[in-house]
Amino acid sequence: MRFSTDYRDIISIIHGVDPLKYGRSRNYLNGAVTRLSPYISRGVISTRQVAQMVIARGFSLYQSESLLKELAWRDYFQRVWMEKGDDIDFDVKHVQPNVTNRQLPEAVFTATTGINAVDTGILELQETGYMHNHLRMYVANIACNVGRSHWNVPAKWMYYYLRDADWASNALSWQWVAGSFSSMKYFANQENINKYCGSNQRDTFLDVPYEQFENIRTPDVLTTLCNPILETELPARQPLQIDNAIPSYLYNFYNLDCQWDSAVNANRILVLEPSFFKRYPVCSQTISFVLALADNIHNIQVYVGELAELAVELAGSTIHYKEHPTVRHYTGVQHNREWMFDDVVGYFPSFFAYWKKCEKYLEAGFA
Repeated sequence: MRFSTDYRDIISIIHGVDPLKYGRSRNYLNGAVTRLSPYISRGVISTRQVAQMVIARGFSLYQSESLLKELAWRDYFQRVWMEKGDDIDFDVKHVQPNVTNRQLPEAVFTATTGINAVDTGILELQETGYMHNHLRMYVANIACNVGRSHWNVPAKWMYYYLRDADWASNALSWQWVAGSFSSMKYFANQENINKYCGSNQRDTFLDVPYEQFENIRTPDVLTTLCNPILETELPARQPLQIDNAIPSYLYNFYNLDCQWDSAVNANRILVLEPSFFKRYPVCSQTISFVLALADNIHNIQVYVGELAELAVELAGSTIHYKEHPTVRHYTGVQHNREWMFDDVVGYFPSFFAYWKKCEKYLEAGFA
Protein backbone atom coordinates (compact mmCIF):
# COMPACT_ATOMS: atom_id res chain seq x y z
CA MET A 1 0.00 0.00 0.00
CA ARG A 2 1.00 3.64 -0.46
CA PHE A 3 0.22 6.66 1.68
CA SER A 4 -0.98 9.81 -0.04
CA THR A 5 0.82 12.97 1.03
CA ASP A 6 -1.81 15.45 -0.18
CA TYR A 7 -3.54 17.16 2.74
CA ARG A 8 -6.93 17.02 1.01
CA ASP A 9 -6.62 13.27 0.64
CA ILE A 10 -5.70 12.93 4.31
CA ILE A 11 -8.81 14.85 5.35
CA SER A 12 -10.88 12.63 3.04
CA ILE A 13 -9.50 9.55 4.78
CA ILE A 14 -10.72 10.92 8.13
CA HIS A 15 -14.17 11.52 6.63
CA GLY A 16 -14.24 7.87 5.56
CA VAL A 17 -13.46 6.39 8.99
CA ASP A 18 -16.26 4.14 10.28
CA PRO A 19 -15.76 3.73 14.05
CA LEU A 20 -18.28 0.86 14.21
CA LYS A 21 -16.46 -1.24 11.62
CA TYR A 22 -13.16 -0.22 13.19
CA GLY A 23 -14.26 -1.43 16.61
CA ARG A 24 -15.42 -4.78 15.27
CA SER A 25 -12.49 -5.60 13.02
CA ARG A 26 -9.39 -3.54 13.87
CA ASN A 27 -7.48 -6.57 15.23
CA TYR A 28 -7.75 -8.41 11.90
CA LEU A 29 -5.22 -7.78 9.15
CA ASN A 30 -8.08 -7.16 6.70
CA GLY A 31 -10.02 -5.08 9.23
CA ALA A 32 -11.29 -1.53 8.84
CA VAL A 33 -8.21 0.18 10.29
CA THR A 34 -7.88 3.91 9.65
CA ARG A 35 -4.29 4.05 8.30
CA LEU A 36 -4.09 7.55 9.77
CA SER A 37 -1.15 6.83 12.08
CA PRO A 38 1.56 8.14 9.67
CA TYR A 39 -0.18 11.51 9.53
CA ILE A 40 -0.75 11.67 13.29
CA SER A 41 2.86 10.69 14.00
CA ARG A 42 4.19 13.31 11.60
CA GLY A 43 1.99 15.97 13.18
CA VAL A 44 0.03 16.63 9.98
CA ILE A 45 -3.19 15.97 11.89
CA SER A 46 -3.90 15.47 15.59
CA THR A 47 -5.71 12.83 17.59
CA ARG A 48 -8.18 15.49 18.71
CA GLN A 49 -8.86 16.54 15.13
CA VAL A 50 -9.67 12.96 14.13
CA ALA A 51 -11.92 12.43 17.15
CA GLN A 52 -13.82 15.68 16.60
CA MET A 53 -14.36 15.01 12.90
CA VAL A 54 -15.70 11.50 13.55
CA ILE A 55 -18.07 12.63 16.30
CA ALA A 56 -19.22 15.56 14.15
CA ARG A 57 -20.50 13.05 11.58
CA GLY A 58 -23.08 11.82 14.06
CA PHE A 59 -21.36 8.86 15.70
CA SER A 60 -21.95 8.71 19.45
CA LEU A 61 -19.23 8.44 22.06
CA TYR A 62 -20.35 4.87 22.70
CA GLN A 63 -20.13 3.96 19.00
CA SER A 64 -16.70 5.59 18.78
CA GLU A 65 -15.24 4.30 22.04
CA SER A 66 -12.87 1.76 20.49
CA LEU A 67 -11.48 4.34 18.07
CA LEU A 68 -11.21 7.01 20.76
CA LYS A 69 -9.28 4.63 23.00
CA GLU A 70 -6.80 3.80 20.27
CA LEU A 71 -6.28 7.50 19.57
CA ALA A 72 -5.79 8.02 23.30
CA TRP A 73 -3.11 5.29 23.35
CA ARG A 74 -1.00 7.48 21.04
CA ASP A 75 -1.42 10.48 23.31
CA TYR A 76 -0.69 8.30 26.34
CA PHE A 77 2.65 7.14 24.95
CA GLN A 78 3.52 10.74 24.10
CA ARG A 79 2.63 11.85 27.64
CA VAL A 80 4.93 9.16 29.05
CA TRP A 81 7.72 10.43 26.77
CA MET A 82 7.08 14.03 27.86
CA GLU A 83 7.41 13.02 31.51
CA LYS A 84 10.12 10.34 31.31
CA GLY A 85 12.23 11.85 28.55
CA ASP A 86 15.24 9.73 27.56
CA ASP A 87 14.34 7.17 30.23
CA ILE A 88 12.00 5.51 27.73
CA ASP A 89 15.15 4.29 25.96
CA PHE A 90 15.59 1.93 28.90
CA ASP A 91 13.36 -0.57 30.72
CA VAL A 92 10.72 1.69 32.29
CA LYS A 93 8.97 -0.42 34.94
CA HIS A 94 10.82 -3.72 35.16
CA VAL A 95 14.03 -5.19 33.87
CA GLN A 96 13.04 -7.26 30.84
CA PRO A 97 13.15 -10.89 32.01
CA ASN A 98 15.00 -13.77 30.37
CA VAL A 99 17.13 -11.66 28.04
CA THR A 100 20.04 -13.53 26.44
CA ASN A 101 21.17 -10.99 23.84
CA ARG A 102 20.96 -7.34 22.80
CA GLN A 103 20.77 -7.90 19.09
CA LEU A 104 18.09 -8.86 16.57
CA PRO A 105 17.34 -12.39 15.37
CA GLU A 106 18.59 -12.45 11.79
CA ALA A 107 15.48 -14.35 10.73
CA VAL A 108 13.39 -11.33 11.73
CA PHE A 109 15.70 -9.00 9.79
CA THR A 110 15.51 -11.18 6.67
CA ALA A 111 11.82 -12.16 7.03
CA THR A 112 12.67 -15.87 7.28
CA THR A 113 11.19 -16.79 10.67
CA GLY A 114 9.03 -19.47 9.06
CA ILE A 115 5.84 -17.85 10.39
CA ASN A 116 4.35 -17.01 7.02
CA ALA A 117 2.04 -14.16 8.03
CA VAL A 118 4.83 -12.51 10.01
CA ASP A 119 7.40 -12.87 7.24
CA THR A 120 4.98 -11.40 4.70
CA GLY A 121 4.30 -8.51 7.08
CA ILE A 122 8.02 -7.80 7.51
CA LEU A 123 8.51 -7.68 3.76
CA GLU A 124 5.56 -5.30 3.44
CA LEU A 125 7.02 -3.12 6.19
CA GLN A 126 10.34 -2.85 4.38
CA GLU A 127 8.66 -2.10 1.06
CA THR A 128 5.85 0.24 2.10
CA GLY A 129 6.53 1.40 5.65
CA TYR A 130 3.27 -0.14 6.88
CA MET A 131 2.68 -2.91 9.38
CA HIS A 132 -0.62 -3.70 11.09
CA ASN A 133 -0.46 -3.15 14.84
CA HIS A 134 -1.28 -6.78 15.62
CA LEU A 135 1.60 -7.91 13.39
CA ARG A 136 3.94 -5.55 15.26
CA MET A 137 3.03 -7.33 18.48
CA TYR A 138 3.61 -10.72 16.85
CA VAL A 139 7.06 -9.63 15.66
CA ALA A 140 7.96 -8.28 19.11
CA ASN A 141 6.78 -11.51 20.72
CA ILE A 142 8.99 -13.57 18.41
CA ALA A 143 12.07 -11.36 18.83
CA CYS A 144 11.84 -10.69 22.58
CA ASN A 145 9.84 -13.45 24.22
CA VAL A 146 10.83 -16.38 22.01
CA GLY A 147 14.18 -15.14 20.66
CA ARG A 148 15.00 -13.55 24.06
CA SER A 149 16.42 -10.38 22.53
CA HIS A 150 16.31 -7.18 24.56
CA TRP A 151 13.64 -4.95 23.03
CA ASN A 152 15.78 -1.88 22.22
CA VAL A 153 17.61 -2.96 19.04
CA PRO A 154 14.58 -4.71 17.50
CA ALA A 155 12.44 -1.64 18.27
CA LYS A 156 14.94 0.63 16.51
CA TRP A 157 14.97 -1.72 13.54
CA MET A 158 11.17 -1.54 13.19
CA TYR A 159 11.08 2.24 13.77
CA TYR A 160 13.60 2.65 10.93
CA TYR A 161 11.09 1.46 8.34
CA LEU A 162 7.80 2.77 9.72
CA ARG A 163 6.13 5.75 8.04
CA ASP A 164 4.37 6.32 11.38
CA ALA A 165 7.69 6.16 13.22
CA ASP A 166 6.92 7.46 16.70
CA TRP A 167 9.64 6.54 19.17
CA ALA A 168 7.33 6.70 22.19
CA SER A 169 4.61 4.55 20.67
CA ASN A 170 7.14 2.14 19.20
CA ALA A 171 9.54 1.80 22.14
CA LEU A 172 6.83 1.57 24.79
CA SER A 173 4.79 -0.91 22.75
CA TRP A 174 7.85 -3.14 22.43
CA GLN A 175 8.40 -2.80 26.17
CA TRP A 176 4.75 -3.66 26.80
CA VAL A 177 5.15 -6.89 24.82
CA ALA A 178 8.50 -7.71 26.42
CA GLY A 179 7.28 -7.15 29.99
CA SER A 180 9.37 -4.10 30.89
CA PHE A 181 6.43 -1.68 30.61
CA SER A 182 3.71 -4.08 31.71
CA SER A 183 2.94 -6.52 34.47
CA MET A 184 3.43 -9.53 32.20
CA LYS A 185 4.71 -10.41 28.75
CA TYR A 186 2.46 -10.61 25.71
CA PHE A 187 2.40 -13.99 23.99
CA ALA A 188 0.71 -15.05 20.78
CA ASN A 189 0.66 -18.61 19.44
CA GLN A 190 0.11 -19.88 15.92
CA GLU A 191 -3.62 -20.31 16.47
CA ASN A 192 -3.94 -16.63 17.38
CA ILE A 193 -1.91 -15.59 14.33
CA ASN A 194 -4.03 -17.78 12.05
CA LYS A 195 -7.23 -16.26 13.46
CA TYR A 196 -6.30 -12.61 12.93
CA CYS A 197 -4.15 -12.98 9.82
CA GLY A 198 -6.43 -15.32 7.88
CA SER A 199 -3.71 -17.96 7.65
CA ASN A 200 -3.90 -21.70 8.25
CA GLN A 201 -0.32 -22.61 9.15
CA ARG A 202 0.53 -25.53 11.43
CA ASP A 203 3.54 -27.19 13.05
CA THR A 204 5.59 -24.03 13.65
CA PHE A 205 7.58 -23.13 16.76
CA LEU A 206 4.56 -21.05 17.82
CA ASP A 207 2.13 -23.95 17.49
CA VAL A 208 2.06 -24.50 21.25
CA PRO A 209 -0.41 -23.88 24.10
CA TYR A 210 0.01 -20.63 26.03
CA GLU A 211 1.09 -22.30 29.26
CA GLN A 212 4.30 -23.46 27.52
CA PHE A 213 5.47 -19.99 26.46
CA GLU A 214 7.27 -18.96 29.65
CA ASN A 215 9.64 -21.89 29.28
CA ILE A 216 9.70 -22.18 25.50
CA ARG A 217 13.05 -23.10 23.99
CA THR A 218 14.41 -20.58 21.52
CA PRO A 219 14.16 -22.32 18.12
CA ASP A 220 17.29 -22.67 16.02
CA VAL A 221 15.92 -20.26 13.41
CA LEU A 222 16.10 -17.42 15.96
CA THR A 223 19.55 -18.13 17.39
CA THR A 224 21.59 -16.41 14.66
CA LEU A 225 21.77 -12.73 15.57
CA CYS A 226 22.65 -9.50 13.82
CA ASN A 227 23.16 -5.80 14.48
CA PRO A 228 21.29 -4.03 11.69
CA ILE A 229 23.03 -0.99 10.22
CA LEU A 230 20.51 1.83 10.45
CA GLU A 231 21.55 5.09 8.83
CA THR A 232 19.59 8.05 7.52
CA GLU A 233 20.43 9.69 4.20
CA LEU A 234 19.44 13.36 4.34
CA PRO A 235 19.22 15.69 1.34
CA ALA A 236 22.04 18.13 0.67
CA ARG A 237 21.81 21.45 2.45
CA GLN A 238 20.41 24.29 0.36
CA PRO A 239 20.72 28.01 1.19
CA LEU A 240 17.73 29.62 2.88
CA GLN A 241 15.96 32.82 1.95
CA ILE A 242 15.28 34.48 5.31
CA ASP A 243 13.42 37.67 6.14
CA ASN A 244 14.49 38.46 9.69
CA ALA A 245 11.77 41.11 10.01
CA ILE A 246 9.10 38.41 10.26
CA PRO A 247 8.78 35.42 12.63
CA SER A 248 10.22 32.00 11.82
CA TYR A 249 8.09 28.87 12.29
CA LEU A 250 10.14 25.71 12.67
CA TYR A 251 8.84 22.30 11.60
CA ASN A 252 10.47 18.94 12.13
CA PHE A 253 9.98 15.17 11.93
CA TYR A 254 7.15 15.30 14.48
CA ASN A 255 5.49 18.53 13.33
CA LEU A 256 4.34 18.97 9.74
CA ASP A 257 1.09 20.78 10.50
CA CYS A 258 0.25 22.82 7.40
CA GLN A 259 -2.63 24.57 9.25
CA TRP A 260 -0.41 25.91 12.06
CA ASP A 261 -0.89 29.71 12.13
CA SER A 262 -1.14 29.53 8.35
CA ALA A 263 -2.42 33.12 8.09
CA VAL A 264 0.76 34.48 9.69
CA ASN A 265 3.39 35.85 7.33
CA ALA A 266 6.47 33.93 8.42
CA ASN A 267 9.59 32.10 7.38
CA ARG A 268 8.58 28.45 7.45
CA ILE A 269 11.45 26.00 7.78
CA LEU A 270 11.57 22.23 8.04
CA VAL A 271 14.56 21.45 10.25
CA LEU A 272 16.32 18.13 9.63
CA GLU A 273 19.08 17.82 12.22
CA PRO A 274 21.71 15.14 11.49
CA SER A 275 22.16 14.58 15.24
CA PHE A 276 18.46 13.77 15.58
CA PHE A 277 18.53 11.20 12.81
CA LYS A 278 21.73 9.67 14.14
CA ARG A 279 19.87 8.98 17.37
CA TYR A 280 16.57 8.03 15.71
CA PRO A 281 17.50 6.77 12.22
CA VAL A 282 14.86 6.24 9.55
CA CYS A 283 15.07 4.89 6.02
CA SER A 284 15.27 7.01 2.87
CA GLN A 285 11.64 6.25 1.96
CA THR A 286 10.51 7.81 5.24
CA ILE A 287 12.57 10.94 4.54
CA SER A 288 10.95 11.16 1.11
CA PHE A 289 7.54 10.82 2.80
CA VAL A 290 8.39 13.65 5.22
CA LEU A 291 9.54 15.95 2.39
CA ALA A 292 6.38 15.22 0.39
CA LEU A 293 4.17 15.97 3.42
CA ALA A 294 6.08 19.21 3.96
CA ASP A 295 4.99 20.34 0.49
CA ASN A 296 1.55 21.01 2.01
CA ILE A 297 3.12 23.89 3.99
CA HIS A 298 3.09 27.15 2.03
CA ASN A 299 6.57 28.44 1.14
CA ILE A 300 8.31 25.79 3.23
CA GLN A 301 12.09 25.66 3.06
CA VAL A 302 14.21 22.70 4.15
CA TYR A 303 17.22 23.19 6.40
CA VAL A 304 19.62 20.29 6.87
CA GLY A 305 21.86 21.10 9.82
CA GLU A 306 21.87 21.66 13.55
CA LEU A 307 19.54 24.12 15.23
CA ALA A 308 22.42 26.07 16.75
CA GLU A 309 23.68 26.88 13.25
CA LEU A 310 20.19 27.81 12.04
CA ALA A 311 19.68 30.13 15.02
CA VAL A 312 22.58 32.25 13.78
CA GLU A 313 20.85 32.72 10.43
CA LEU A 314 17.60 33.59 12.19
CA ALA A 315 19.10 36.26 14.45
CA GLY A 316 16.51 38.99 14.87
CA SER A 317 13.60 36.76 13.85
CA THR A 318 11.34 35.35 16.57
CA ILE A 319 11.41 31.54 16.49
CA HIS A 320 8.17 29.60 16.97
CA TYR A 321 7.96 25.83 17.51
CA LYS A 322 5.63 23.16 18.90
CA GLU A 323 6.25 21.25 22.11
CA HIS A 324 7.77 17.78 21.80
CA PRO A 325 10.34 15.77 23.79
CA THR A 326 12.79 15.95 20.87
CA VAL A 327 12.86 19.78 20.70
CA ARG A 328 13.82 20.66 24.25
CA HIS A 329 16.93 22.36 22.88
CA TYR A 330 14.80 24.78 20.82
CA THR A 331 14.50 28.34 22.07
CA GLY A 332 11.81 30.86 21.26
CA VAL A 333 8.04 30.82 21.53
CA GLN A 334 6.74 27.33 22.32
CA HIS A 335 3.26 26.44 21.08
CA ASN A 336 1.21 23.69 22.69
CA ARG A 337 0.39 20.62 20.66
CA GLU A 338 -3.23 19.63 20.17
CA TRP A 339 -3.99 16.75 22.54
CA MET A 340 -7.27 14.88 22.85
CA PHE A 341 -7.42 15.93 26.49
CA ASP A 342 -5.33 18.99 27.35
CA ASP A 343 -6.09 18.69 31.06
CA VAL A 344 -4.87 15.10 31.45
CA VAL A 345 -1.18 15.68 32.07
CA GLY A 346 1.58 13.97 34.00
CA TYR A 347 2.75 10.39 34.21
CA PHE A 348 0.23 7.56 34.50
CA PRO A 349 1.68 4.09 35.19
CA SER A 350 -0.87 2.41 32.91
CA PHE A 351 -3.13 3.28 30.03
CA PHE A 352 -6.10 2.18 32.15
CA ALA A 353 -5.30 4.87 34.74
CA TYR A 354 -4.82 7.44 31.97
CA TRP A 355 -8.10 6.54 30.24
CA LYS A 356 -10.08 6.68 33.48
CA LYS A 357 -8.94 10.27 33.84
CA CYS A 358 -9.74 11.01 30.19
CA GLU A 359 -13.30 9.70 30.54
CA LYS A 360 -14.13 12.64 32.79
CA TYR A 361 -13.53 14.98 29.86
CA LEU A 362 -15.06 12.89 27.05
CA GLU A 363 -18.55 14.36 26.98
CA ALA A 364 -17.38 17.96 27.35
CA GLY A 365 -14.73 17.55 24.70
CA PHE A 366 -16.53 15.64 21.96
CA ALA A 367 -20.28 15.42 22.59
